[in-house]
Amino acid sequence: MFRPEDIIQIQTKKDFHKVTMKVYRFQYENNPVYKQFCDLLQRTPQEVKTVIDIPFLPIEFFKSKDVLSSTSPIQTTFTSSGTTGMVTSKHHVTDLAFYEDSFRQAFSYFYGNIEDYVVLALLPSYLEREGSSLIYMADDFIKSSIHPESGFYLHNYKELADTLTTLDKEGKNILLIGVTYALLDLIELQSFQLNNTIIMETGGMKGKRKEMIREELHNLLCKGLGVNKIHSEYGMTELLSQGYSLGDGIFQCPPWMDILTRDPEDALSYVENGKTGGVNVIDLANINSCSFIATQDLGKKYTDGTFEILGRFDNSDIRGCNLMVV
Repeated sequence: MFRPEDIIQIQTKKDFHKVTMKVYRFQYENNPVYKQFCDLLQRTPQEVKTVIDIPFLPIEFFKSKDVLSSTSPIQTTFTSSGTTGMVTSKHHVTDLAFYEDSFRQAFSYFYGNIEDYVVLALLPSYLEREGSSLIYMADDFIKSSIHPESGFYLHNYKELADTLTTLDKEGKNILLIGVTYALLDLIELQSFQLNNTIIMETGGMKGKRKEMIREELHNLLCKGLGVNKIHSEYGMTELLSQGYSLGDGIFQCPPWMDILTRDPEDALSYVENGKTGGVNVIDLANINSCSFIATQDLGKKYTDGTFEILGRFDNSDIRGCNLMVV
């Protein structure tokens, strides 16, 4: 058997496929919810020979079931956001240290050492509730930063604007991670000309504004913030890993995460690269819950392994981490 920490040491596609098959067998044997789902589909280890044979658990199961592959004590439960009366997802985490290793390594894989950044987090809708995995990650980034200016901002936009302008002029490397509607609020307060700042939007209007297509949104943010590109983070309550877009809405995964695009009309089949399909996520960091999640997102995967999120299936719940609908 492998150790969980071996997951974030994956470097090659060969290693990824090998570990993925091990994780599937482990979760089939140790996750009662997932085992029952696989049995109903007749996708047991005897039938599953390759990664594309693996069943992906519909993300809705996190709303009604305890999705666990571990008998260790639950250390925390992350919950999705939702409007009053909406059933929210619950992701039970039995190993917070491993979650921390996963998001730290993923960020470092794309952006380098977090200590090199002043981390400014504009996440009001997340701060105003409990159980946000994004807040947990942002808080760790802030604490890991060696810069005393790092911190959270709620509705104090003027203070953030002053801090951001000053630090950028001083040549500090800045990461501003913000929920979409709050970034729009910020540029309505004032415009910027930033030269040393990465703007990373987390997606979602949280019911505060009308949804916008990505191109329109990013053009507005680029103009208002004076930057050439808007970065994005692709994550959700039900995942412990994140994909990142370094601009243009094209996402990349860390080596222990991947996506497949399923046929919208046949959930057990897949579409060709470059065609729109439902997004299935393999997140091996979910070793203690379920690593094979069928999301309600629509997207395209490309031959180089990158992917694009295009929207969501009709009639699916509007969750806190949903991206712009086209």
